[in-house]
Amino acid sequence: MTLIPTDLSATRISDAVRDPNREIAASSGVIDLSVGIVVCIPCFRRPEHLRLTLESLANQRTPRSFAVVMVENDATQRESAPVAAEFLAAGRLQGVCLVEKRQGNCQAINAAFETAQALFPAATRFLMIDDDEIASSDWLELMVRTAEATGADVVGGPVLPMFDDDSKPWLSRHPAFCPAYDYSGAVPLIYGCGNCLITRAAFERFDRPAFDLRFNFLGGGDCDFFVRCRDAGMIFHWTAEAVITETVPQSRTSLGWIAKRGLRIGAINYRVQYKAAQGAAARAGVFAQMLGRLPLSLVRSAGLLTSSKAVVAMHPVMVALGSMLAAFGIEPKPYEASKIVS
Repeated sequence: MTLIPTDLSATRISDAVRDPNREIAASSGVIDLSVGIVVCIPCFRRPEHLRLTLESLANQRTPRSFAVVMVENDATQRESAPVAAEFLAAGRLQGVCLVEKRQGNCQAINAAFETAQALFPAATRFLMIDDDEIASSDWLELMVRTAEATGADVVGGPVLPMFDDDSKPWLSRHPAFCPAYDYSGAVPLIYGCGNCLITRAAFERFDRPAFDLRFNFLGGGDCDFFVRCRDAGMIFHWTAEAVITETVPQSRTSLGWIAKRGLRIGAINYRVQYKAAQGAAARAGVFAQMLGRLPLSLVRSAGLLTSSKAVVAMHPVMVALGSMLAAFGIEPKPYEASKIVS
């Protein structure tokens, strides 16, 4: 174990954050440079939610030592930084909180993973949790244990919704909120990084930045990264017991928000597939495929109406429409600061 006081490691931290658009806002009194596990947390205008997230990490049931790297992505208000500083100063968590001045989803995630790899050279496993999520008490132990037992390059787990509006429990089955898998085991792909573990070796297979900045305001940089991992032959595993819960405010259960979520998923699908296509013919095929999905989605939605709520049944149509609009260059940008409601 290599424990060093952070006042003696200013050079070390400075070396880890060489980018002039990033700066350290807070650090713990002592940093163990020998930790093998780092939890990364992108933060944006949700300080009270972040407090719950950090409480859940501080209360993890595991004998393993781990560090945290938090990234404040609002360089003006910096509402997350005082909460991060509180936990770090009290020694409840060790690590750093930095400010990423360039706004956007991929900027924040890249800052977290890159800083974690640079500051903790012995770390081989990097987990991520969002600042509106709460980790179950055995989350970290289960994720790391799975990685050890299976040799997986990427481990995923479920993010279960906790609705502020409890009048719509059926929304938990909506594709926008339902986890990709309901079992533990090898899986072909995971789609999001809100509950994931990625090995250092996986990151080292790609150039930086790992998360493509072309997805910065649309979202889906995580899906693109995991598709590239799959195409590189990496192994994915799902741990259904490693549960994270996500707070879903009432604003995200409205018909309008859910429809926009479907459009965004469709746009991400198109962008990821178009990027992966090799050559003009392949890209033309992706374009044609996306256009052809709209009439097929109408049939699928009509079939779902017999067994599902209308808001669920409309999802295939919204996804197909989002893909078609993206094919013509029309995409939402939900991760622009002006579009985000705290």
